[in-house]
Amino acid sequence: MFGTAPSLMHPAPGSSRIAFAFWNRNTVLETARYPDLHMLESISEPPATSRWGGKPANWIHWLFDSRDGARGRLVPRWIFLRALAAIYFSAFYSLLFQIKGLIGTEGIEPAHDYLAAVARAYPATRFWFAPTLYWISSTSHALMIITWIGLVASVIAFLNLWPRLSFFACFLCFLSFVSAAGEFSNYQSDGMLLEAGFIALFFVPCGLMPGLGASSPPSRVSLFLLQWEWFRIYFESGMVKLLSGDRQWRTLTAMDQYYQNGPLPTWVGWYVEHLPHWFQAATAAGTLVLELALVWMLFLPRRVRIICFCIVSPWELGVIITANYTFLNYLVLSLGFLLLDDRSLLPIIPSRYRNAIAPGLKTKDPADQTSTGESAESLEAVEPEQRPRRMILHALRKHLSAIRLAVAAVALTWIFYDTTAEMLLIPFRTIPLPTTPIAALEPFRIANQYGLFAVMTSGRYEIEFQGSNDGQNWTAYPFRYKPQALNEAPRIYAPYQPRFDWNLWFASLADWRQDDLVPLTEERLLENDKDVLSLFRSNPFPQSPPRYVRAVLWQYWFTTSAEKRSTGSWWRRQYLGLYAPELTKTPQGRTAVVQWPEELPLHD
Repeated sequence: MFGTAPSLMHPAPGSSRIAFAFWNRNTVLETARYPDLHMLESISEPPATSRWGGKPANWIHWLFDSRDGARGRLVPRWIFLRALAAIYFSAFYSLLFQIKGLIGTEGIEPAHDYLAAVARAYPATRFWFAPTLYWISSTSHALMIITWIGLVASVIAFLNLWPRLSFFACFLCFLSFVSAAGEFSNYQSDGMLLEAGFIALFFVPCGLMPGLGASSPPSRVSLFLLQWEWFRIYFESGMVKLLSGDRQWRTLTAMDQYYQNGPLPTWVGWYVEHLPHWFQAATAAGTLVLELALVWMLFLPRRVRIICFCIVSPWELGVIITANYTFLNYLVLSLGFLLLDDRSLLPIIPSRYRNAIAPGLKTKDPADQTSTGESAESLEAVEPEQRPRRMILHALRKHLSAIRLAVAAVALTWIFYDTTAEMLLIPFRTIPLPTTPIAALEPFRIANQYGLFAVMTSGRYEIEFQGSNDGQNWTAYPFRYKPQALNEAPRIYAPYQPRFDWNLWFASLADWRQDDLVPLTEERLLENDKDVLSLFRSNPFPQSPPRYVRAVLWQYWFTTSAEKRSTGSWWRRQYLGLYAPELTKTPQGRTAVVQWPEELPLHD
């Protein structure tokens, strides 16, 4: 029933209430019950006669100006922005417990060291190469302050208070972390959130308490680019699966061990793993069909888009319960709501809320307002002595409005070119496209190329840190989230993102020389570094640090149903050997190697 992120579940036949509401389209009854529905506007409507001199609205205003925006998408926008704020909250909340151990002053890879290296390599362009507030200060205290600001801003954004400012604060604080976290932020999910978060700055309504934002509906290009991101996450992931040549996708065996071998499995995945092979093959085929074909329904008429939403959204829920992909699938699920419109959502909203929402959907015709929201009649009604001041303010608003429009047009057009070019470069790597605009935006991660699970991993490997005082008897450091204890059920904790545990999964698929994460962590454990120890469930050496620390590699498998019934264990494992050098501290306080690892069996 499930496939790879971000597309993973067959439509549940039981999602009947939503599906019925979408398709029960008796126009007469709807108009009688919801008289405001006829006022809703589709994004596909052409520029209407409006304030621009009584002629068809200038296409730049029609595309980029929210005052000429898509008035029929207010409810989907409200839902998406609440979800986006909640996702930001989950990202900052998880960092509160990890950021000092990851990139703090005494962390595994301090942000200060990374920024110093950037300053040496790019002295003139360091602020562009690493756009982060951590340039001001990268102490652990400063990192926590910026994280708390982001967390508070996400709550304010969720409450729909001054959304343009609160979402900007969320974006800036999260960009600051991603730009300075090195390997700890090298995830596609981080790019997805930054891209959606940046486009959302042009998508949110204006005002302190805008409600549905009927006076500033979403601009058509910002709406399209968020839908475009949703489409590209799926379609580009499907393309890379085919282009990678991975045998498991060609033979439809990609799902046979997927639930076991993913970064952080769930207990639901254990049960799905034991379903018959025909089921796994069907979900592998369904994943490819969804990613390569079904998502094109986005560009078809309204009712087809609703069908697409009813298929893809339950599928996405399947990903969430069978694998912990942090906030990735929640973001993709939230973007999917932008396939809908107000007409499709109002009938399924409880009546006590619908009556409050429907009046907010009534919007004034843009022709009734000037370009600055101030009518000419209001200027003439002003006292003569106040008229010059009001005229100056009127002119300033007009110029500021023009600047905002220009910024939106340039930024959103740039993102569309960048993302389109990067998608075309997946199958056509030699196509002669200008790449300078792509490189210029790269540090901001707001226009990305996606491609999830191009090649499936063939085994599950776990790195385990161990400490000893005699070099003979070893005690393991217990992890918070990674599989370790054989009788402990894998849990569901997404959208929370344990970045340390995630990075160790990637490190286990390669040699320790390719990533400093493991030996750097060993060094910190030899010092009983409290910030790094907070990344573990507990410290087995609370009184004093161990004399020796090592990292070993295990291979893990789900137990069979018979094994689980007899032993109660969810996992079985096999020891493969020393993964990284065994380290100790000399009397002079230097780190020394006690034993070098031998060549491990092939694992990928």
